[in-house]
Amino acid sequence: MNDADVSKQIQQMVRFIRQEAEEKANEISVSAEEEFNIEKLQLVEAEKKKIRQEYERKEKQVDVRKKIEYSMQLNASRIKVLQAQDDLVCSMKEAASKELLNVSHHHNHHIYKKLLQALIVQSLLRLKEPSVLLRCREDDVPLVEDVLDAAKEEYAEKSQVHAPEVIVDQIYLPPAPSHHNAHGPSCSGGVVLASRDGKIVCENTLDARLEVVFRKKLPEIRRCLFGQVAV
Repeated sequence: MNDADVSKQIQQMVRFIRQEAEEKANEISVSAEEEFNIEKLQLVEAEKKKIRQEYERKEKQVDVRKKIEYSMQLNASRIKVLQAQDDLVCSMKEAASKELLNVSHHHNHHIYKKLLQALIVQSLLRLKEPSVLLRCREDDVPLVEDVLDAAKEEYAEKSQVHAPEVIVDQIYLPPAPSHHNAHGPSCSGGVVLASRDGKIVCENTLDARLEVVFRKKLPEIRRCLFGQVAV
């Protein structure tokens, strides 16, 4: 084999090696491109997933905040309604308290005397004591003394006992409320009776009776004013 043949053969071998190398390089390039595309797609999907999760998390936070805000507004509205209802009920009670003053007013003395007698008899029936202390407003002392004997006799007849001893206390209940004493203690009328040792007390003032009746009738008053609608 001469030099020309050897050179030709070498060139053929080089071309073959180069062609094989190019084909291999193409395969590697195609494979690398495919892997790159797959990796890129996975990264893009992973980022999309993270973005979706972050969006869902923030959406839930917004939803929770909306629910909390709605609940707070609803509670605030309920409190306002309840406060308005309480204000109305309190204003009714205040109006009733003012009406009590008319019961013991000077032009109603005849009616008030009868009421005082009934209150004294009722208190005696509750105490069932042979000797009691009676306390009233200073202005009511003459009226109480006018009906005291009749009250004792009525009690004795109803209880089938001797008429009790009733001592009118020299310490008086507070006077009727007035503009001069708007925030001080006051009493609209009635009596307080107690056993001589002070262990048993029957508070039968008009204010105390209003308090008891108002507390007892409060559910009925609320139904009349506001119906059965729950707030």
